[in-house]
Amino acid sequence: MGEGQASVWCLLGKKAGDNTQVLALADELGFGYEQKHILARSWELLVHLGHQATLAGIDRGASSELAAPWPDLVISAGRRNEPVAQWIRQQSGGRTRLVHMGRPWAPLAQWDLLVTTPQYFLPRRDNVLHNNLPLHRLSAQAPDDEVQRWRTHFESLPRPWVAVLMGGDSGRFVMTQAKGARLGELASALAAHAGGSVLFSDSPRTPAAAGNACVDAFSVSHDSYRCAAGGDNPYGGMLALADAFVVTGESMSMLGEAADTGRPLYIFDVGDGDTPWWQLRHNYQYKPLSFHFAMRFGPQRMRRDVGRIQQGLIDAGRAQWLDEDAVVGAVRDIEIPATNVSGESAAQAELRRTAEAVRQLLTPR
Repeated sequence: MGEGQASVWCLLGKKAGDNTQVLALADELGFGYEQKHILARSWELLVHLGHQATLAGIDRGASSELAAPWPDLVISAGRRNEPVAQWIRQQSGGRTRLVHMGRPWAPLAQWDLLVTTPQYFLPRRDNVLHNNLPLHRLSAQAPDDEVQRWRTHFESLPRPWVAVLMGGDSGRFVMTQAKGARLGELASALAAHAGGSVLFSDSPRTPAAAGNACVDAFSVSHDSYRCAAGGDNPYGGMLALADAFVVTGESMSMLGEAADTGRPLYIFDVGDGDTPWWQLRHNYQYKPLSFHFAMRFGPQRMRRDVGRIQQGLIDAGRAQWLDEDAVVGAVRDIEIPATNVSGESAAQAELRRTAEAVRQLLTPR
């Protein structure tokens, strides 16, 4: 590897949030990279639990080719890509460096660098880099022509524009129809108090009934995008143009991207309040059951609690909960900015710091 040069492979899976982090870091490194799309088989968990270097759990015919020359660096995220990254290093004779985003299932010592965030409970180690929020570049990189196109699209709606970014089921959070309706009611009230309108986008994880209930509850002028319907996704334009954000609290990637804009951020709590989880019928499905089992019986580094990211944003004054008090204060808190604020954001600083740590891994010793 020549000075200032490195070959990089990005292992990409089915989760958009994981892929966003991997590509953000690869872009920041500036070496160029190859995208390797990995399609895991439905039964991959049976072979991946062994933490071995193997391709047995993936569909090699449907995945990108993995062949020499082997890269200097592999960036990965997600359990399904861990054995693939380890296999690539094995083929390289141990030369390839491995950087993994989030929380690994394999032992921590098997990675050159782990880039993690608070919800994963990872310990302080020399090879573990702790950030406050997931890495991303989207809010800082929306192309000017895309921003202008969405500005024209939204301009008939009264400002301020309140972007509502709706996720779905994740871990202990279950997005029910009633919660969707509550989100729509509170977001509408927020926009109405500020004299504005709503820009709405759901996600691939949003249950159809909950998304419908949210949109049906809007009582102010609004523009709605539904992922299931396809079409031009306004997400990048909303990040660039909205005057305030309402984000469902289970999505750490959407929370991070909205927080990085520096504009008012309201978190909608998708939790169940003080009601014990076992008393609610909607919690008797795979995701919430597996979450509660892992939190009760699993080792600490296998746990996940997005509430730690939510509370971190609240404690830092970068967000507030969406409730009746927030609605009343909307007139005071939401303003139409005269100009865009420049300068390095907190997320950009973390991305830069992470890239520097990776470059250190690639520096000849």
